[in-house]
Amino acid sequence: MKKCVILSMDDPSDFEVYDHLLVKPLTDAGWHCDTLSWRDDSVDWDDYNLVMIRSPWDYQLDAEAFLEVLESIDKSTAHLENPLSIVHWNINKHYLRDLESQGVEIVPTLWKNDYARGELVSFFEQLNCQEIVIKPCVSAGAFDTFRIHQSQASQFENELVKKFSKRDYMVQPFVEAIVSEGEFSLFYFDDEFSHGILKTPKKNDFRVQEEYGGKLTKIEPQAALNIAAEKVLGAIDCSLLYARLDFVRTQSGFALMEAELIEPSLYFNLDPQAPVRFVKAVERRMKRLAI
Repeated sequence: MKKCVILSMDDPSDFEVYDHLLVKPLTDAGWHCDTLSWRDDSVDWDDYNLVMIRSPWDYQLDAEAFLEVLESIDKSTAHLENPLSIVHWNINKHYLRDLESQGVEIVPTLWKNDYARGELVSFFEQLNCQEIVIKPCVSAGAFDTFRIHQSQASQFENELVKKFSKRDYMVQPFVEAIVSEGEFSLFYFDDEFSHGILKTPKKNDFRVQEEYGGKLTKIEPQAALNIAAEKVLGAIDCSLLYARLDFVRTQSGFALMEAELIEPSLYFNLDPQAPVRFVKAVERRMKRLAI
């Protein structure tokens, strides 16, 4: 029997995780499946045919150690998905600059190496807006993300110095459509479209994740959104087991917020056939690799 790993974390109890919905279709397809933490150093990765990065949602706390684990998996006989090269590229949000250089529309962004006390005021001027979002270049799940109005700038100085004085971060104008309409996510398995959702934050919040009270709705994406997503996939130019592309509507069309290629929630709960499509994608890829 083929053996695979759903790579997770020590304690995912604070998160909404849907990996368990993969177990039955994987079993039906002839796979023995173990859910393991990326921090478990007792695992012999050579015991497995496939390791799928799924819910290691604390990796940003020690990204270097996380990459070391993935490198050890990649050196084993197990096949790693998504590929290690993609993880290295996608783990830092500077990848958005690469995509922008290839014609993908992103939200206007300031890229900063570290934070110096007093420079917050200049961000509003440079982006010509009254409200901004600041977040680390290596982050997940709205971790250390700040939404700041120009009138509140002085209140955040100490916190920004603490969080970003020795850390890459990015600054974007707050896009009101995230609150008024929501964030769109499109999912692709083995480069084929699977399903789409709309994520809307709870009242008086801007974070769309379920853990913060966000609401999720399955949608059929309109043509313009599909076109925007296909452009992103074309710019990535690498075959992927899974991809989640997050967009927000702007005056000029749909702008990419994130291309989630490492450990995105794939919201298997919103489409009963999504886990089946995912496993079929696994089977196709393993057949191509003769695994």
